[in-house]
Amino acid sequence: MGTTRPPARTRQRNPGTRHPTTADLRKRHRQEYQSQARGYGRMGTSTVELTKDNFDEIVSGSDFVLIDFWASWCGPCRMFAPVYEKAAERHSDLIFAKVDTEAQPELAAAFDIQSIPTLMIVRDNIAVFAQPGALPEQGLEEVIGQARDLDMDAVRASVATPASDG
Repeated sequence: MGTTRPPARTRQRNPGTRHPTTADLRKRHRQEYQSQARGYGRMGTSTVELTKDNFDEIVSGSDFVLIDFWASWCGPCRMFAPVYEKAAERHSDLIFAKVDTEAQPELAAAFDIQSIPTLMIVRDNIAVFAQPGALPEQGLEEVIGQARDLDMDAVRASVATPASDG
């Protein structure tokens, strides 16, 4: 008296499809983040993506550049993105740039980026600020104001004069 079971339902799969790999998922997350960070497909007027190919041209050719080192999988990076974009809209005279550390590991290594997000400010080809962590809107505004107020002649003089071993 055996009972027969109906065959188990099997999901028909297209033989041409495959499961996404980790690289596929990272790429998708990066694209989603970039879309979100750019205002759903629109890049801000003064926001630019930095790569190893355009970094020197953009940073050397600009007096004041803010650089956001980020990655698509980074939660704090996603929280910081809208704050950074709003600041870019308010400060259209400045260059707001982004470095995707997953796509540009050489740039992240060159600046010894250990934690993301990291914000860096470069004035007259001199890094005057670098700090990891997502800043709140008010904190970012204060940092921008302090960087604007720097006496760059004094900064250049201090860079040119090596510190004494005292």
